[in-house]
Amino acid sequence: MQSMSHKKQQLYLVLSGIFIVNALLAEIIGVKIFSVEALMGLPGNLTAGVLIWPVVFVTTDIINEYFGKEGVLRVSYLTVALILFAFVVIYATTRLPPAAFWLDVNRTDDQGHPFNIDFAYQSIFRQGLGIITGSITAFGIGQVLDATVFQALRRATGGRYVWLRATGSTLVSQLVDSFVVLFVAFYLFGNWTLDQVLSVANTNYWYKFAAAILLTPVLYLAHFLIDRYLGDEATQELQQEAAADAAV
Repeated sequence: MQSMSHKKQQLYLVLSGIFIVNALLAEIIGVKIFSVEALMGLPGNLTAGVLIWPVVFVTTDIINEYFGKEGVLRVSYLTVALILFAFVVIYATTRLPPAAFWLDVNRTDDQGHPFNIDFAYQSIFRQGLGIITGSITAFGIGQVLDATVFQALRRATGGRYVWLRATGSTLVSQLVDSFVVLFVAFYLFGNWTLDQVLSVANTNYWYKFAAAILLTPVLYLAHFLIDRYLGDEATQELQQEAAADAAV
Protein backbone atom coordinates (compact mmCIF):
# COMPACT_ATOMS: atom_id res chain seq x y z
CA MET A 1 0.00 0.00 0.00
CA GLN A 2 1.40 3.40 -1.00
CA SER A 3 2.10 5.89 1.76
CA MET A 4 0.35 9.25 1.75
CA SER A 5 3.58 11.15 1.07
CA HIS A 6 4.41 8.83 -1.84
CA LYS A 7 1.00 9.44 -3.39
CA LYS A 8 1.49 13.18 -3.11
CA GLN A 9 4.90 12.94 -4.75
CA GLN A 10 3.54 10.74 -7.54
CA LEU A 11 0.65 13.12 -8.16
CA TYR A 12 2.92 16.16 -8.34
CA LEU A 13 5.33 14.29 -10.63
CA VAL A 14 2.57 13.25 -13.06
CA LEU A 15 0.96 16.70 -13.13
CA SER A 16 4.35 18.38 -13.59
CA GLY A 17 5.22 16.00 -16.42
CA ILE A 18 1.97 16.76 -18.25
CA PHE A 19 2.50 20.48 -17.69
CA ILE A 20 6.13 20.55 -18.89
CA VAL A 21 5.65 18.36 -21.97
CA ASN A 22 2.65 20.32 -23.24
CA ALA A 23 4.24 23.72 -22.52
CA LEU A 24 7.41 22.71 -24.38
CA LEU A 25 5.46 21.27 -27.32
CA ALA A 26 3.35 24.43 -27.53
CA GLU A 27 6.51 26.54 -27.80
CA ILE A 28 8.02 24.36 -30.54
CA ILE A 29 4.92 24.06 -32.73
CA GLY A 30 3.88 27.67 -32.11
CA VAL A 31 5.87 28.83 -35.15
CA LYS A 32 3.01 27.69 -37.40
CA ILE A 33 0.03 29.97 -37.93
CA PHE A 34 -2.94 28.17 -39.46
CA SER A 35 -6.21 29.31 -40.99
CA VAL A 36 -9.27 28.57 -38.87
CA GLU A 37 -11.42 29.48 -41.86
CA ALA A 38 -9.77 26.85 -44.10
CA LEU A 39 -10.05 24.23 -41.34
CA MET A 40 -13.51 24.86 -39.93
CA GLY A 41 -15.04 27.69 -41.95
CA LEU A 42 -14.72 30.15 -39.07
CA PRO A 43 -12.93 33.52 -39.36
CA GLY A 44 -9.45 34.09 -37.97
CA ASN A 45 -6.02 32.54 -37.61
CA LEU A 46 -4.44 30.66 -34.70
CA THR A 47 -0.95 29.63 -33.66
CA ALA A 48 -0.59 25.83 -33.66
CA GLY A 49 0.72 25.97 -30.11
CA VAL A 50 -2.57 27.30 -28.78
CA LEU A 51 -4.27 23.98 -29.61
CA ILE A 52 -2.64 22.19 -26.69
CA TRP A 53 -2.35 25.20 -24.39
CA PRO A 54 -5.65 24.40 -22.63
CA VAL A 55 -3.92 21.30 -21.23
CA VAL A 56 -1.33 23.59 -19.65
CA PHE A 57 -3.77 25.91 -17.93
CA VAL A 58 -6.03 23.08 -16.74
CA THR A 59 -2.97 21.38 -15.26
CA THR A 60 -1.97 24.72 -13.72
CA ASP A 61 -5.33 24.96 -11.97
CA ILE A 62 -5.13 21.39 -10.68
CA ILE A 63 -1.61 21.91 -9.31
CA ASN A 64 -2.75 25.17 -7.74
CA GLU A 65 -5.73 23.44 -6.15
CA TYR A 66 -3.67 20.72 -4.46
CA PHE A 67 -0.19 22.23 -4.10
CA GLY A 68 -0.87 25.97 -3.93
CA LYS A 69 0.78 28.92 -5.62
CA GLU A 70 4.22 27.73 -4.59
CA GLY A 71 3.67 24.40 -6.34
CA VAL A 72 2.60 26.16 -9.56
CA LEU A 73 5.52 28.58 -9.57
CA ARG A 74 8.03 25.81 -8.85
CA VAL A 75 7.06 23.83 -11.92
CA SER A 76 6.68 27.04 -13.97
CA TYR A 77 10.25 28.13 -13.26
CA LEU A 78 11.51 24.65 -14.07
CA THR A 79 9.55 24.74 -17.35
CA VAL A 80 11.10 28.08 -18.32
CA ALA A 81 14.58 26.67 -17.71
CA LEU A 82 13.81 23.55 -19.78
CA ILE A 83 12.32 25.59 -22.63
CA LEU A 84 15.46 27.73 -22.70
CA PHE A 85 17.62 24.60 -22.74
CA ALA A 86 15.56 23.08 -25.56
CA PHE A 87 15.89 26.16 -27.74
CA VAL A 88 19.62 26.46 -27.10
CA VAL A 89 19.99 22.87 -28.33
CA ILE A 90 17.70 23.53 -31.32
CA TYR A 91 19.62 26.68 -32.26
CA ALA A 92 22.92 24.79 -32.00
CA THR A 93 21.64 22.14 -34.44
CA THR A 94 20.76 24.83 -37.00
CA ARG A 95 24.44 25.82 -37.01
CA LEU A 96 25.68 22.30 -37.79
CA PRO A 97 26.96 21.84 -41.39
CA PRO A 98 24.55 19.62 -43.35
CA ALA A 99 25.75 16.30 -44.75
CA ALA A 100 26.01 16.36 -48.56
CA PHE A 101 24.07 13.11 -49.03
CA TRP A 102 21.24 14.42 -46.81
CA LEU A 103 20.90 17.48 -49.02
CA ASP A 104 21.10 15.30 -52.13
CA VAL A 105 18.43 12.75 -51.19
CA ASN A 106 16.09 15.59 -50.20
CA ARG A 107 16.87 17.89 -53.13
CA THR A 108 13.24 17.82 -54.38
CA ASP A 109 9.86 17.86 -52.71
CA ASP A 110 6.98 15.45 -53.36
CA GLN A 111 6.08 17.34 -56.56
CA GLY A 112 9.63 17.31 -57.89
CA HIS A 113 10.31 20.99 -57.18
CA PRO A 114 13.81 22.02 -56.02
CA PHE A 115 14.02 21.86 -52.25
CA ASN A 116 16.74 22.74 -49.71
CA ILE A 117 15.97 20.76 -46.59
CA ASP A 118 18.66 22.48 -44.51
CA PHE A 119 17.23 25.91 -45.37
CA ALA A 120 13.75 24.66 -44.45
CA TYR A 121 15.05 23.26 -41.15
CA GLN A 122 16.72 26.55 -40.26
CA SER A 123 13.75 28.64 -41.38
CA ILE A 124 11.34 26.70 -39.17
CA PHE A 125 13.44 26.39 -36.04
CA ARG A 126 15.01 29.84 -36.11
CA GLN A 127 11.54 31.33 -36.05
CA GLY A 128 11.35 29.77 -32.63
CA LEU A 129 14.25 31.91 -31.42
CA GLY A 130 12.09 35.02 -31.73
CA ILE A 131 9.11 33.22 -30.27
CA ILE A 132 11.09 31.97 -27.28
CA THR A 133 11.63 35.52 -26.02
CA GLY A 134 7.97 36.39 -26.31
CA SER A 135 6.85 33.02 -24.99
CA ILE A 136 8.98 33.07 -21.87
CA THR A 137 8.00 36.67 -21.14
CA ALA A 138 4.31 35.89 -21.60
CA PHE A 139 4.56 32.52 -19.86
CA GLY A 140 6.22 34.01 -16.79
CA ILE A 141 3.72 36.86 -16.50
CA GLY A 142 0.78 34.57 -17.26
CA GLN A 143 1.69 31.89 -14.73
CA VAL A 144 2.30 34.34 -11.89
CA LEU A 145 -0.96 36.11 -12.74
CA ASP A 146 -2.89 32.83 -13.01
CA ALA A 147 -1.60 31.52 -9.68
CA THR A 148 -2.26 34.85 -7.95
CA VAL A 149 -5.79 35.32 -9.30
CA PHE A 150 -6.63 31.66 -8.55
CA GLN A 151 -5.67 32.04 -4.88
CA ALA A 152 -7.38 35.45 -4.63
CA LEU A 153 -10.63 33.91 -5.88
CA ARG A 154 -10.13 30.99 -3.51
CA ARG A 155 -9.93 33.40 -0.56
CA ALA A 156 -12.88 35.45 -1.80
CA THR A 157 -15.14 32.38 -2.13
CA GLY A 158 -13.97 30.60 0.99
CA GLY A 159 -12.68 27.64 -1.01
CA ARG A 160 -15.98 27.07 -2.84
CA TYR A 161 -16.72 27.21 -6.56
CA VAL A 162 -13.77 25.38 -8.09
CA TRP A 163 -15.01 26.31 -11.56
CA LEU A 164 -14.95 30.03 -10.74
CA ARG A 165 -11.36 30.23 -9.56
CA ALA A 166 -10.12 27.89 -12.29
CA THR A 167 -11.95 29.62 -15.14
CA GLY A 168 -11.54 33.14 -13.77
CA SER A 169 -7.78 32.84 -13.29
CA THR A 170 -7.37 31.40 -16.78
CA LEU A 171 -9.43 34.10 -18.47
CA VAL A 172 -7.47 36.89 -16.77
CA SER A 173 -4.00 35.40 -17.28
CA GLN A 174 -4.57 34.37 -20.89
CA LEU A 175 -5.86 37.83 -21.81
CA VAL A 176 -2.36 39.09 -21.04
CA ASP A 177 -0.51 36.02 -22.34
CA SER A 178 -2.26 35.95 -25.72
CA PHE A 179 -1.21 39.47 -26.59
CA VAL A 180 2.26 39.61 -25.00
CA VAL A 181 3.60 36.48 -26.68
CA LEU A 182 2.61 37.61 -30.18
CA PHE A 183 3.61 41.25 -29.65
CA VAL A 184 7.12 40.38 -28.47
CA ALA A 185 7.71 37.42 -30.80
CA PHE A 186 6.26 38.68 -34.06
CA TYR A 187 6.11 42.48 -33.72
CA LEU A 188 9.24 43.37 -31.77
CA PHE A 189 11.36 40.50 -33.11
CA GLY A 190 9.46 39.67 -36.28
CA ASN A 191 7.86 41.33 -39.27
CA TRP A 192 4.17 41.41 -38.33
CA THR A 193 2.11 44.58 -38.25
CA LEU A 194 0.34 45.54 -35.04
CA ASP A 195 -3.00 44.83 -36.72
CA GLN A 196 -1.86 41.25 -37.49
CA VAL A 197 -0.74 40.80 -33.87
CA LEU A 198 -4.08 42.05 -32.55
CA SER A 199 -6.06 39.92 -34.99
CA VAL A 200 -4.31 36.64 -34.13
CA ALA A 201 -4.17 37.51 -30.41
CA ASN A 202 -7.91 38.13 -30.42
CA THR A 203 -8.64 34.76 -32.07
CA ASN A 204 -6.20 32.99 -29.73
CA TYR A 205 -7.84 34.50 -26.67
CA TRP A 206 -11.40 33.61 -27.65
CA TYR A 207 -10.28 30.06 -28.41
CA LYS A 208 -8.75 29.85 -24.92
CA PHE A 209 -11.89 31.46 -23.46
CA ALA A 210 -14.08 28.81 -25.06
CA ALA A 211 -11.69 26.02 -24.09
CA ALA A 212 -11.63 27.17 -20.45
CA ILE A 213 -15.43 27.00 -20.30
CA LEU A 214 -15.74 23.69 -22.16
CA LEU A 215 -13.02 22.00 -20.10
CA THR A 216 -14.74 22.71 -16.78
CA PRO A 217 -16.19 19.14 -16.64
CA VAL A 218 -12.66 17.81 -17.22
CA LEU A 219 -11.48 19.81 -14.22
CA TYR A 220 -14.17 18.29 -12.01
CA LEU A 221 -13.40 14.81 -13.34
CA ALA A 222 -9.73 15.32 -12.53
CA HIS A 223 -10.68 16.42 -9.00
CA PHE A 224 -12.82 13.32 -8.56
CA LEU A 225 -10.08 10.95 -9.76
CA ILE A 226 -7.37 12.66 -7.71
CA ASP A 227 -9.50 12.66 -4.56
CA ARG A 228 -10.13 8.94 -4.99
CA TYR A 229 -6.44 8.27 -5.57
CA LEU A 230 -5.25 10.29 -2.57
CA GLY A 231 -8.03 9.37 -0.16
CA ASP A 232 -9.94 11.72 2.10
CA GLU A 233 -7.15 12.35 4.59
CA ALA A 234 -4.49 13.26 2.02
CA THR A 235 -6.93 15.34 -0.01
CA GLN A 236 -7.98 17.37 3.01
CA GLU A 237 -4.37 17.85 4.08
CA LEU A 238 -3.28 19.09 0.64
CA GLN A 239 -6.26 21.40 0.27
CA GLN A 240 -5.69 22.84 3.75
CA GLU A 241 -2.06 23.51 2.83
CA ALA A 242 -3.14 25.14 -0.43
CA ALA A 243 -5.75 27.19 1.41
CA ALA A 244 -3.10 28.32 3.91
CA ASP A 245 -0.94 29.31 0.95
CA ALA A 246 -3.85 31.36 -0.41
CA ALA A 247 -4.22 33.15 2.90
CA VAL A 248 -0.61 34.36 2.90
